[in-house]
Amino acid sequence: MTDRLPIDDALPALTDALARAGRAVLMAPPGAGKTTRVPLALLGQITGKIVMLEPRRLAARAAAERMAETLGEAVGETVGYRIRGEAKTSRATRIEVVTEGILTRMLQSDPELSGIGCVIFDEFHERSLNADLGLALTWEARGALRPDLAIVVMSATLDAEPVAALLEGAPIVVSEGRAFPVETRWLGRPLAAGLRLEAAVAGLVEEALAETTGGVLVFLPGEGEIRRVEALLAPRLGPEVVLRPLFGAMEFARQRAAIAPVAAGRKVVLATSIAETSLTIEDIRVVVDAGRARRLRFDPASGMARLVTERASRAEAEQRHGRAGRVAEGVCYRLWTKGEEGALPGFAPPEIAVADLAGLALELALWGSDGSDLAFLTPPPGPALAEARALLAGLGALDPGGRITAHGRALARLPLHPRLGHMLVTAGPEAAPLAALLAERDLLKGAPAELTLRLSAFENARKFEAEHPWPVHRSTLERARTEARRLAKLVTGAGGYSPAEMAALAYPDRIGLRRKGDAPRYVLSGGKGAIAAEGEALGRARLIVATDLDGDPREARLRQGTALSEAELRGLYADQIAWVEVCEWSKREGRVIARKQERFGALVLDDRHWPEAPPAALARGALEGLRQIGLTLSPAAARLRARVEILRADGADLPDLSDEALLAGEALLPFLSGKRTEADLRALDLTEALKAQLDWDQTALLDRLAPSHFTTPLGRRVPIDYSGEAPAIEVKLPEMYGVTTHPTVGPKRHPLRISLLSPGMKPIQVTMDLPGFWEGSYAEVRKEMRGRYPRHPWPENPREADPTTRAKPRGT
Repeated sequence: MTDRLPIDDALPALTDALARAGRAVLMAPPGAGKTTRVPLALLGQITGKIVMLEPRRLAARAAAERMAETLGEAVGETVGYRIRGEAKTSRATRIEVVTEGILTRMLQSDPELSGIGCVIFDEFHERSLNADLGLALTWEARGALRPDLAIVVMSATLDAEPVAALLEGAPIVVSEGRAFPVETRWLGRPLAAGLRLEAAVAGLVEEALAETTGGVLVFLPGEGEIRRVEALLAPRLGPEVVLRPLFGAMEFARQRAAIAPVAAGRKVVLATSIAETSLTIEDIRVVVDAGRARRLRFDPASGMARLVTERASRAEAEQRHGRAGRVAEGVCYRLWTKGEEGALPGFAPPEIAVADLAGLALELALWGSDGSDLAFLTPPPGPALAEARALLAGLGALDPGGRITAHGRALARLPLHPRLGHMLVTAGPEAAPLAALLAERDLLKGAPAELTLRLSAFENARKFEAEHPWPVHRSTLERARTEARRLAKLVTGAGGYSPAEMAALAYPDRIGLRRKGDAPRYVLSGGKGAIAAEGEALGRARLIVATDLDGDPREARLRQGTALSEAELRGLYADQIAWVEVCEWSKREGRVIARKQERFGALVLDDRHWPEAPPAALARGALEGLRQIGLTLSPAAARLRARVEILRADGADLPDLSDEALLAGEALLPFLSGKRTEADLRALDLTEALKAQLDWDQTALLDRLAPSHFTTPLGRRVPIDYSGEAPAIEVKLPEMYGVTTHPTVGPKRHPLRISLLSPGMKPIQVTMDLPGFWEGSYAEVRKEMRGRYPRHPWPENPREADPTTRAKPRGT
């Protein structure tokens, strides 16, 4: 290790921390050299093998090759690697770089990690699901079985304190240096509205080429953007500039070409986030950052995931920025203004918070944990984990108690999503091609959604291209074929399943039944909706299996699937198809409908009228109708509820008669007999239903403290209006003569709002203090009323006068 790197100054502190505590968190900026220096520096200190978890396959290979080159050896001697489907190790291997869940498999098969002395988690800031799970399992294994196991968590941009706390106060070692300084150049003004990202990036790349020297690394969110920028730049750049795309789905030889130096001229690498990690791309001096990131978001409510393009986080921008300073002083161009930088999120969301957790749930069950007792930096979200466990139970991987079954153990041994593993184990080696295709990206760009087209291309690509207009993505095809051969060796079975049946095994919740109407819309067995593209033959099928959807939570667009016959559905899921009797509210018809339906999940395979539906079931359907259209209270029912509410507000123990409470329970069911239509429900008088909620003591309390009427001194009952801010009555003024205490209601003695009327029933005064009225403004009212109503008594002292509603006899 003749070339010094910034990380070298921190290595003594790291080795000391491991000697003292057996664990450490190492913070080092991008380009410091931690990936290739740390494992080598620990070789003389660690007894046993050093395993380093790397998030990406290309980075794992490159790191192993660089360390082996440093030692003057070939890969597979002291330094080797293992990734999915490929390994270069030997008995002499002391440093093993692993990825793609390899560490999890090692832990599940040997929780003691026999022969391993240290586990390094590189680029932990990426917060991949495998890294989070691997750290949680490794930490528990260390605590329970291997206290001598050393653990190092390495990152460039992660907040180190929470990770150190998770590892019970692990020492934090910081490497301050950067390989070379990097100048940052922002846009002078925000991008113009309507300017496509690809056009803006292409223009910025041309600007960078004109202003700088050396290779240029351009960060874009995905392959589509890479291809479009490549198409824009290719005719504009001279022959001295070489364009190299770099993304995860490329064949390894082309990935190596992208990171290797060019013989002459300049290189422009158009890359996804694959280039953010511990990967040195030779001769790069300039970074152009489009400021976008593509992430997979899983919606547990729909059980579907979709790719979204978002603003990159500040941490990701810092990672990309550092790529320009790996081998020399560099420049980073950012496709946003300096003022916009503060609006970027600090960190990308951890994968565990947004991903499909079916694989995680299976691994936890195999480990014998529900996850709550493990050291997760971000605990898995409850709804997503519950959805994952429900899926696993449906696949037979978990028993009713949530424990892993023998079938679940078989799925956990496969390098597949549990859905595809279930399909492969059930259908046997014949399902391997389909499992490999479904695990890969689509190999037919722009082709119709029909899944069997992909299988035809898989079997004979040359013949397929001769008969169809869609080119086959060769590197995807080769990867799928290689994986299919590997998967076929992992299972046994007689086979005999059609492709549609295989797909239905993997996606029992995405079997779709075509809705009535001209549009190719489907209801899925899991309860969600899907729509096929107009004009596609698949959209005419009555039953389909949707193997790929865009994840829209309202109505997902079908991207890939195949037709399924009803005989195939019944053959697979006969035990889950059953007749159910349904009384439910039809919003479209505005009435209760009673049907007998043959159902598979949310699919109605057969539907018949149910004339003998019992009254109780019909009443429940009517109650559902009330929940949808809402309650309509008669004036009497509204008054009763208002009386109850005023006592409840004062603390009285009376039932809640609000719309929400009434509709949430079943108290209204006895009063819905014979109510079938919306008109019936809107005409329903709920007064008796409300009364029925009160027992005898509660009714007596209500009548005593919040009576429906006020009795005047003459014995006349005046209704109390409880609908306003205060309970109110209207009464002729003379009828209240002799009343010296203001009438009240409720335990807290709320005063009635009294509208005092003239003999002609016109309002004279509104008061909530009758004694105060007698003492105050009554004198003025008396003067006015004596002129208007001379035949009625207007005594000087109304407190001692007799109440009356009569006029004085004529002549008196």
